[in-house]
Amino acid sequence: MRITREMLLNLARETAERTARRQRDVVCIFLIGSLLDEEPLLGGSGDIDLVVVHDVEPPAPREVQRLSDEITLDVAHLGVAAFQPARRLRHDPWLGAALWGNPLVLYDRQHWFEFTQASGTAQFNLAENVYARAQSLAQAARAKWRDLSESAPAPLAAAWGLLDALTQAANAIACLSGAPLTERRFVLNFPARAQAVARPGLAAGLTDLIGGESAAREGLHTWKTAWLEALEAVARHPDAPPRLSAARRAYYQRPVEALAADQPLAAWWLQWRTWTRALVHLGQDSPLFAPWQEAGEALGLGMSHLPRQLAALDAYLDTVEETLDQWASDHGARI
Repeated sequence: MRITREMLLNLARETAERTARRQRDVVCIFLIGSLLDEEPLLGGSGDIDLVVVHDVEPPAPREVQRLSDEITLDVAHLGVAAFQPARRLRHDPWLGAALWGNPLVLYDRQHWFEFTQASGTAQFNLAENVYARAQSLAQAARAKWRDLSESAPAPLAAAWGLLDALTQAANAIACLSGAPLTERRFVLNFPARAQAVARPGLAAGLTDLIGGESAAREGLHTWKTAWLEALEAVARHPDAPPRLSAARRAYYQRPVEALAADQPLAAWWLQWRTWTRALVHLGQDSPLFAPWQEAGEALGLGMSHLPRQLAALDAYLDTVEETLDQWASDHGARI
């Protein structure tokens, strides 16, 4: 079946109409994510990202539904309290950016979105607000590095902590010129964000911290089957998060396969990140832990490499923090 952007937009509208009709506590529904762009698919797969705002606290924060092998519906459920006070959203790199990024409003009761967006994104691009959003991510990355350095983490906790810290650090830079980067296009889009602040070396540093191109190509070739087995296993796990449900397999697998030849680092980032996330939920006692551990050691990402990785991350965070301070100085932000 040929998938078009217009088809997906129609599905989003139909879903919003059905949701608002069935759930009387819904205040607003708006569309965010890649479907707002002209090219929403990656590797022939994609999703419809909806934010549903309720006037009471929703029972579950997220749900993922399969629409086809290629497309999933990814719904975030939030209570109105998450947007209050609205002025706080100017410093929120995720929710604030979602409101600021011209989302498509599909349902809005009593002009809730209009009022919230106007208040929450007023002066959104003021230098102090941009710096505050970026700084919050950089501080989270530094806190994660400190936790890993001062404790004796288990292999899965160490690997996921490093990935989390690196994601936060790179997104601190990304926030200086736009919204944070999302998972599938993270490595693809980060070089432009680093270039936007005249620090192209930060993109190279990011790739070094996930093993470099030779490790990426080896990982994609040698460990693909073990990765897919982990995705299948975690999808059957009773406590698996929605993002790792069976409906999401093509969402991850197809971009990895499409990017492997020409953009191996982007493909490997997605493979290693989702593989590690899956093992975090499966646990070290899973028989699928051994191949993940073997891959990490072979590719320079395992526990025997942790001291070197932490030292490299420390240096990377120093550069990120210096970049933020220089940006603030150049743009007259009070820090």
